[in-house]
Amino acid sequence: MTAIHTICVFCGSGPGRDPAFETAARQLGEAMAAAGIGLVYGGGSTGLMGTVARAVLAGGGHVTGIIPGFLHTREIKFEGATEMIVTNDMHERKRLMFEKADAFVALPGGIGTLEELVEQMTWAQLGQHDKPVLIADIGHFWKPLIVLLAHMREAGFIRETMEVQYLVAERVNEIIPMLDQAMHQKALARQVRQAG
Repeated sequence: MTAIHTICVFCGSGPGRDPAFETAARQLGEAMAAAGIGLVYGGGSTGLMGTVARAVLAGGGHVTGIIPGFLHTREIKFEGATEMIVTNDMHERKRLMFEKADAFVALPGGIGTLEELVEQMTWAQLGQHDKPVLIADIGHFWKPLIVLLAHMREAGFIRETMEVQYLVAERVNEIIPMLDQAMHQKALARQVRQAG
């Protein structure tokens, strides 16, 4: 039984050029539904966003879409979602996505996906949360970012006392086990701190 009840998935509102991206989104949605893990995401029906949402629903899972009013037409709100929350702006959207998620996964996507991922990494770095953040490096899509993070570390801008905590999975079947293990490790660390 997993300790994770919901995963917030950041991903593209387009499908990308590599068919492996859409396959990964579908497989992740299927795996989440099979594990009884609900999806929290940006509420769109197109691209990888729509693919992961439809896969979770098809497997009998719960889908919470969170979309700002002005994106209704651009990202085309997913009408099949179990729950659809329309927010006033992007800030409210991201806050609710954060509050409703136990963990975060970034599939391939564009600048919005990157921004959402980096924001959660930053908040974790600053001690604002200890929820697992996982980069799904499908087809090495995120390799340039991982290399950039290593470069920042080597250049002294990510210091040991302010390490950026994140997981990297190259295959979809690694994602839920890695998040689950991270959740258990964090729970044990909290118990040790409380006991001490």
